[in-house]
Amino acid sequence: MNKKTVRAGIVGAGFSASFHFEAIGQVYSTNVEIKGVYALEGAEAYAQKHEIAAYDSLERLLDDVDVIHCCATASAHESIAIAALERGKFAIVEKPLTGFFGDGSENFNGETFPKEKAQKEALASIERMLKAEKKSKGRILYAENWIYAPSVQKEREIIEKTGAQVLWIHAEEAHSGSHAKTYAYWKYSGGGVMIGKGCHPLTAALYLKRVEGKARDGQPIRPKSVTARIHAMTRMPSFRDEGHIRSNYFDIDDFSMMHVTFEDGTVATIFASDIILGGIHNWLEVAANNHRTFCNINPNTAMQTYNPVEANFQDVYVVEKIGTKQGWTYPSPNEDWFTGYPQEIEAFYRTVAYGEPVESDSSIAADCISTIYSAYVSAERKGVEVPVKTF
Repeated sequence: MNKKTVRAGIVGAGFSASFHFEAIGQVYSTNVEIKGVYALEGAEAYAQKHEIAAYDSLERLLDDVDVIHCCATASAHESIAIAALERGKFAIVEKPLTGFFGDGSENFNGETFPKEKAQKEALASIERMLKAEKKSKGRILYAENWIYAPSVQKEREIIEKTGAQVLWIHAEEAHSGSHAKTYAYWKYSGGGVMIGKGCHPLTAALYLKRVEGKARDGQPIRPKSVTARIHAMTRMPSFRDEGHIRSNYFDIDDFSMMHVTFEDGTVATIFASDIILGGIHNWLEVAANNHRTFCNINPNTAMQTYNPVEANFQDVYVVEKIGTKQGWTYPSPNEDWFTGYPQEIEAFYRTVAYGEPVESDSSIAADCISTIYSAYVSAERKGVEVPVKTF
């Protein structure tokens, strides 16, 4: 096969922009030419580090590329993606796809803002993005790495080949707090841990139910309703801060639970939190009528190491956010591979270059955001069941 060349640009210069760059380097189906980066902050340093150009405007970057990697703050996702789509470009959009990011006031407080209004604005943002996509030659490629994690893809195969009925999905993403300074504020993040981390296991659950429905009946099984609770434990007056868990949040939740009911009456329970020590805790369990699966994304037992002296591993990377390297640990031989980063970027470039179908598209991203904002309405009502609008 003659490889096509795809011109790419990166928008943003933070944490996600770094692992997107690394994943691009592992694309094998196309020749990727990274034209450069545009960011409000850090573009010059990022460009120098990766030996690419720094652009002074999004428009100039879009003129030079076929696809952009939208790795900016979540509050900018809509405008960046629509700008790309209006020029017929593809937009690889990091999570969350979009949301509600405040009323424009400097001291906006998402904790007290009415959640029905937030939901309405988030759904309107989704509709604007989908409308722009419908008119465009480009597409939104939703960067949900959990869909492409090898364990989740193996579960997809099991569901498809055995005709399984998935009765319950139980999943969680948790650790001790986000890398991003802006994450502390609803006006930048669109919410707290329920959207910032909960979007990952939720989208994986939505994906596997879609897989099940398509395999058996040719139609995806979609979310119907959700009940939810959220908490801000690190902002409680009684919280005792020992310095291990991030606690400088302004108006967001740090613990959440969503109970999603699907069209077929089956359920998924999704936990997300910023109060867990010991590294990243990403896992998904499937309880089906013919099998049971644990997808241990991080940590997993591919490798176990005992280190008696902390200093011995000073220059050894173990896993993200691990608190100590002393004693028994589970070093990840290839953390990005287990979490699906190179696989998702490879799939996206196949879509851009050759028109191949994509597993993580704007539809599942829209259902994820819609479910989460229905969940925020439910949490405000102390767990009342709230319907989910699907797209």
